[in-house]
Amino acid sequence: MEAKTIAFCGIDCSACDAYRATQSGDPVELERVATAWRAFDPNVTADTLRCDGCLAATGRLYGWCTECPIRTCARKHGVVSCAYCTEYVCDKLAPHFEQNPKMRSSLDTMRAEYLPGG
Repeated sequence: MEAKTIAFCGIDCSACDAYRATQSGDPVELERVATAWRAFDPNVTADTLRCDGCLAATGRLYGWCTECPIRTCARKHGVVSCAYCTEYVCDKLAPHFEQNPKMRSSLDTMRAEYLPGG
């Protein structure tokens, strides 16, 4: 079973097509994903979608990841996940939880496993 890579916000990077295509190193798969994503962003290329996940301190990040306020905040706080932040759940995360409840579920699980009393 492949290990999961969970972003600061709780999104499963390892389920992302761009992340998986990058990690496979398969240029045909990268182009396939880029072609599909052009329906949402006509500027996407195989090179611009390469991503090693938002936890990467250096390396390849897909466009939005470099600007994401949640990623920026987590890195500023020095946490490996928002689940471990003393300000959890903050005003940066809460609106995203409404749109994607899996994010909160993932972070709540991590928090419960790591912090007694979650």
